[in-house]
Amino acid sequence: MSILSEFLSKFLRHLEIERGCSINTIRAYKRDLEEFISFSPSSLGDLEIANIRAYISDLIMKGKARSTVSRKLAAIRSFLAYLYEGGHCKLNPAKFVPLPKKPQSLPKFLSVDETFELIQSLEGIDFVKIRDRAILELLYATGLRVSELTGITMEDINLKEKLIKVRGKGKKERIVPFGNKAAEALKSYIVERMLYKKKKPDSEKQTALFLNIRGGRLTERQIRRIVVKYANISGIKGQIGPHTLRHSFATHLLTGGADLRVIQELLGHSSLSTTQKYTHLDIEHLLDVYEKAHPFGNKPDINTKD
Repeated sequence: MSILSEFLSKFLRHLEIERGCSINTIRAYKRDLEEFISFSPSSLGDLEIANIRAYISDLIMKGKARSTVSRKLAAIRSFLAYLYEGGHCKLNPAKFVPLPKKPQSLPKFLSVDETFELIQSLEGIDFVKIRDRAILELLYATGLRVSELTGITMEDINLKEKLIKVRGKGKKERIVPFGNKAAEALKSYIVERMLYKKKKPDSEKQTALFLNIRGGRLTERQIRRIVVKYANISGIKGQIGPHTLRHSFATHLLTGGADLRVIQELLGHSSLSTTQKYTHLDIEHLLDVYEKAHPFGNKPDINTKD
């Protein structure tokens, strides 16, 4: 094992214990940094700016997306900063390598009608259908990340006040409200959940809100499959997943007049700049409505002077 690999193990423990990073974040760091270490000199003293630039150039030559290259370089910067602060290297050469500029990309979101059709595509009164209805209603009502949804326990739900305690990125907790539709779906599901657990003795101590057919906690992958399944049934085109409902939640709040700071708090964004991308979606929505509703049927030239 090289010296960098030994330091990587310590760095990953640092991320988990001291910085409270999620399992998914730690896995991403591990994957990116192991790839970088295999490309780099075995000795930390031999690592220079040229090595990092060569690695970044290699990624670009392989056709990696700019967002992927930026993520990998950010991981290298964090790792070498950790080594520098610990006195294991004299400088952090990665900080002198600029991040590639990311192209502006807007997240996909559903219209209100499409969201309604997605949720209404659920028909049936068995455990799975009632559970899936509650999942879709809750994702749209709260804008939760799929990792946050899988982490919800029965103790986190307050049906009377229509509030959920959510554990977000970095194990930060926040309280998120939900509306009547989600509350009704949750009440129906919780009743079914109690009946279902009696049929599954092994699941008696399972506190997760959403259970799979074996009585265990639903995984992120299973929830993604659920969303995709009903998106296909409802005829919604394009790639749809739990994050699409999160984007739809935020966009519909913004177009409905919600304050950007409130949306930031509900989504659990640490920076307002992350939330501000939804203002671009709002402008696109307004232009789209104008094009469809105005008698002339053309988008206005927003660069035209009065």
